[in-house]
Amino acid sequence: MAIAPIPAEFHHEGVALRGWFARPNNEADTPVIILQHGLSGIASLDLPEYAEYFVAAGFACFAYDHRNWGKSAGEPRGESDPWQQVADLRAAISFVRNQAWVDSNRIGLWGTSYGGGHVLTVTALDNRIRCAVSQVPLVSGSRTFELWIPAEKHQAMLKNLSTERDARMRGDKPITVPPAREGSDTEKWVTSKDKSGHYVNELTLLSFDHLRSYEPISFAAQITRTPLMIIVASDDTQTPVSWQKEAFASITAPAKLVEIEGEHYDVYLDKLDEAAMAAQSWFVENL
Repeated sequence: MAIAPIPAEFHHEGVALRGWFARPNNEADTPVIILQHGLSGIASLDLPEYAEYFVAAGFACFAYDHRNWGKSAGEPRGESDPWQQVADLRAAISFVRNQAWVDSNRIGLWGTSYGGGHVLTVTALDNRIRCAVSQVPLVSGSRTFELWIPAEKHQAMLKNLSTERDARMRGDKPITVPPAREGSDTEKWVTSKDKSGHYVNELTLLSFDHLRSYEPISFAAQITRTPLMIIVASDDTQTPVSWQKEAFASITAPAKLVEIEGEHYDVYLDKLDEAAMAAQSWFVENL
């Protein structure tokens, strides 16, 4: 089935966050799953395909672009601040719970990559979540920074980040880099999925500094009651599967680990159906 997205927006701290609802019917007391994309992901990529599976199982979905990205407002454009996104997600939960047709006691979270990290963090902090799915999550920003930046370039990168902070204070335009670098797996994913041309290939340099302060794995042990599924890719090198399994081992709530053969972006491509069906079954069982 193809979903029929219903445009929606909410405001948090004066910023308009725009996205869409997809509903299985017009009935009241409908459970809702809030969907979150990754570091440079936007709501029009992949999320409608996942929503199709969830809507088919009787759940409504709400997806929106992170602030500074896609159709959402916010400056500087292309900046991903994980703690700001976590705060926005908790505001999104309130927005969804206040819809007249929503069963406010049946709110689920689904997030992938950076958004998968947000699922871990918010599930630990917010008791309004009934159950959650974290897919190929970023679990450690500091380790990821070390992984993504070659050792011989590490000190230069730290110096550049400090210089950028000073430049921002002077009012200089933020420096950006392409997250979908030529020949990268990210570029292959964008080329395959961004048929509408809405993806903007610009990530602010300071986003890497924000990344370094973000440790979803530190919240895993606080997930003690809310059922959580973690979906990992066996050959994930973007967000290494060994770190994801380490986070999973800390969770004491009812939890399930699903390992899908492939790499990080395969859950958006050839393995999307498999990943979506695993998540769908979890929501049917727990939401």
